[in-house]
Amino acid sequence: MEKAHLTERVKERAVLIGIISQYQTDTQTKEYLEELEFLVHTAGAISLKTFMQKLDTPNSKTFVGTGKLEEIKQYIDENEVDIVIFDDELSPSQLRNIERILDRRIMDRTTLILDIFAARAQTAHAKVQVELAQYQYLMPRLTRMWTHLQKQKGGMGMRGPGETEIETDRRIIRDKISRLKEQLKKIDQQMATQRKNRGQMVRVALVGYTNVGKSTIMNLLSKSEVLAENKLFATLDTTVRKVVIENLPFLMSDTVGFIRKLPHGLVESFKSTLDEVREADLLIHVVDVSHPNFEEQIEVVNQTLLEIQDKTKPTYLVFNKIDQYSYIPKDEDDLTPKTKENISLEELKNTWMSKNNVHSIFISAQEKENIEAFKQLIYKKVKDIHIKRYPYNNLLY
Repeated sequence: MEKAHLTERVKERAVLIGIISQYQTDTQTKEYLEELEFLVHTAGAISLKTFMQKLDTPNSKTFVGTGKLEEIKQYIDENEVDIVIFDDELSPSQLRNIERILDRRIMDRTTLILDIFAARAQTAHAKVQVELAQYQYLMPRLTRMWTHLQKQKGGMGMRGPGETEIETDRRIIRDKISRLKEQLKKIDQQMATQRKNRGQMVRVALVGYTNVGKSTIMNLLSKSEVLAENKLFATLDTTVRKVVIENLPFLMSDTVGFIRKLPHGLVESFKSTLDEVREADLLIHVVDVSHPNFEEQIEVVNQTLLEIQDKTKPTYLVFNKIDQYSYIPKDEDDLTPKTKENISLEELKNTWMSKNNVHSIFISAQEKENIEAFKQLIYKKVKDIHIKRYPYNNLLY
């Protein structure tokens, strides 16, 4: 028993830091830190505590105030914390200053997301994309990594190792980025050929915030086994399956989930994976209706879609996880305005279905609730696209 205990992997212990600013409310900060905690869990570590501070803007030197940093230092020293993780991106100088004061490994949200992507990348394509994003993120952060040697720069006979080291690192990383981009270009060409070889079948892409149930829906409709688990970014590589509803075949793709503050470099390097979204005829935007801030998640996805495609496509909103939706009914004599917590699922349905140009349906993929209506909705739309594409080949319908 003792031997087994010794070989068991010890989970790293982390604390999480966020600020309440003029752009981010107390409620938002708490929710973002909960999401950060979920990211930490996905990465295989455990979160011991979260720290928040109210600041108009982050401290330019240490992100949080010096007093708060001292409080954090005391806690991490007393509790043997391994990593300190900040919910926002840190500048190179902030990173250096915080590391010097706390004497711990420091990460920000971007580094953590990149780390999860690196751990979950399975195919050559995903691995190259993640590595490229990591190097692009690292490049500007080399500037102050050798500041302890900067005074040796310049002057005859005074060209010290600091300048040589940082220039060498920059050159190595630039070369690596160039090679990765070339590698990615070749893989992209192969994938483009594969897409062409699929013919002109109608394409449907599942999009949505991470962990909303896209893979579960894919498994349900395609009767396949795509990885679906309660972790963020379970799917990195786009999975494409042939789906047949009644007598109508089409292709369905399950794409990488989006998230708030998704690193721009990651969006850039994953654009080729997201070509499935660009080339789709129909988007199924999956939403976790049980999440308290699902409307903000919808907005995050819509903004990311604008980044990766140059035109809007026919889109259906699929509100998933209705089996997990809960609310607290208001007393009849309570005259205060209703909040999200007081709205029933029926009221929510009426609200979204009455919105202009928003086609929506409410389902539970896990419990298979309202799935037949969902299938009919897809069938009708795919059939319309198919008939327009093949006007003389509609005898099947």
